[in-house]
Amino acid sequence: MYRTHNCGELRKKDVEKKVVLSGWVKKIRNLGSLFFIDIRDYFGITQLILSKELVTKNFFLGKEFIIRVKGKVVERLSKNNNIPTGEIEILVSHIDLLNSSLSPPFTIENETDGNEEIRMIYRYLDIRRDFIKNNLITRHNLVLEIRNFLSENGFLEIETPILINYTPEGARSFVVPSRIHTDKFYALAQSPQLFKQLLMIGGIDKYFQIVKCFRDEDSRSDRQIEFTQIDCEMSFVKEHDILAFFEHFIKHIFIKMKNVQLDSFPCISYSNAVKMYGTDSPDIRFDMSFVELNDLVKNKNINFLKTQELVIGIKIIKYHNYHDKMNCFLKKIENGNFFWIKYLYDRTLLSSNQNFLNEKIINIFVKYFEALPGDLLFFSYGKKIKTREELGKIRLKIADFLKLKNSKIFKPLWIKDLPLLEWEEESKRYKAVHHPFTSPKEEDVHLLERYPKKIRSKSYDLIINGIEIGSGSIRIHNKNIQNIIFRHLGFSRKEIESRFGFFIKAFEYGVPPHGGIAFGLDRLVNLLEGNKNIKNFIAFPKNNYGKDIMINAPSILEKEKLKELHLR
Repeated sequence: MYRTHNCGELRKKDVEKKVVLSGWVKKIRNLGSLFFIDIRDYFGITQLILSKELVTKNFFLGKEFIIRVKGKVVERLSKNNNIPTGEIEILVSHIDLLNSSLSPPFTIENETDGNEEIRMIYRYLDIRRDFIKNNLITRHNLVLEIRNFLSENGFLEIETPILINYTPEGARSFVVPSRIHTDKFYALAQSPQLFKQLLMIGGIDKYFQIVKCFRDEDSRSDRQIEFTQIDCEMSFVKEHDILAFFEHFIKHIFIKMKNVQLDSFPCISYSNAVKMYGTDSPDIRFDMSFVELNDLVKNKNINFLKTQELVIGIKIIKYHNYHDKMNCFLKKIENGNFFWIKYLYDRTLLSSNQNFLNEKIINIFVKYFEALPGDLLFFSYGKKIKTREELGKIRLKIADFLKLKNSKIFKPLWIKDLPLLEWEEESKRYKAVHHPFTSPKEEDVHLLERYPKKIRSKSYDLIINGIEIGSGSIRIHNKNIQNIIFRHLGFSRKEIESRFGFFIKAFEYGVPPHGGIAFGLDRLVNLLEGNKNIKNFIAFPKNNYGKDIMINAPSILEKEKLKELHLR
């Protein structure tokens, strides 16, 4: 047999047992007459003691060689409290070489010397590191918890097609040529959206799926071109039903995975999120919400500001504790539409622009913000959209400087009432903010024909620590409204029939009110573990250019294959 025990299970109670272990050589220490070898498998590490003759008379041993040993468990004289097997070692009586290994291109340790590129080329070696292996175990446990929770709450797991029809909406799709059907193509599903709605029409009450999705977009540290969604849909529900249930769901996950009790999730509208934080994905672990100052600067007749479209500010409490770092940061942005006021502990007031900030104006702002010694006031002004965006970015940079982004603190919130449509200047048509099947709010339906840009949707995004973890909506279940939305998106009747005819036809047979949500599994597990790169939780990820550099994908097809697919 290859093993009687694994390399992580033997303890002091097993002393005197005769055992067989198999695994990879992690470390070799040659003490002359004796060799100490650490052997590693999936379960852990065990130290071996071998005589010099036992090793050298049979074969050469190197790191990552696979060996099988027979021997006796003995108590270890110098204990290693860093590993579970640290009280014992194996006195080896026989050793077999199962397979040799080249010298690894990087050290297979948690603190490795391998950069990301080399580790992705040799990902199978990277997985041997506890860091990656344990991440994959965490992901497995999370998926198991999700599947059990949803199943116990009446959700039915159903698979939907991956190869679907191409639809000219949303992100770019990967297309797949058909060998059998000349000049026709499938598309890889960006999400199971239409199919899960059809399941609701089919009478399924609650559906979920842990599903691979594909989008032909640029990869980055928090996004892959193929990613995994926790996809859910429910019939006969309103917004508050979905928000209540999935708040319960997320709280359950955090308790089970992190033993963290989350507070109730606040809800704010999309428009208020942008007004208060300059983004629709605000991080609320720290405050620093925007204060609008247009009325103040007009009432106080502050000339250089009262003509601006928007003037906003934030207060940074006890900035002085990070004085040197913040000063370095402030110098980098002095040339923008910004200015700042420092309230020093000796009650001295300093400002970034002495040309237009006199003592009177400085005191107006200090009094308005109720600033205290040690605080910093930061201001931005200009066009509304750009001013909010810029101050939103600066707010996050300041939070980094002040180390306010504690990865062990989790602050979720729901962002609601996103716009239904947004105008694309380049294509001269509207684009769905979520997707074309999102329902407008009842109170905005009257705006559908004439003022589509003003319509709010029955949508909701779950943001945790500034990261979008989930996104969903109540769906349209009225055929007329669905057709109006398609028209606003610029689809002709022929395109609607070609791309969505099967879906529109289903509306003739009784569509229940329904809605759902999808969570990014990769992002969720990454957030739970306080990491900054979702690649660390994916067994075989793509790089930031969408390439798998281990298998060299994508690659060029031979001419014969292209001809078979009718592409030549």
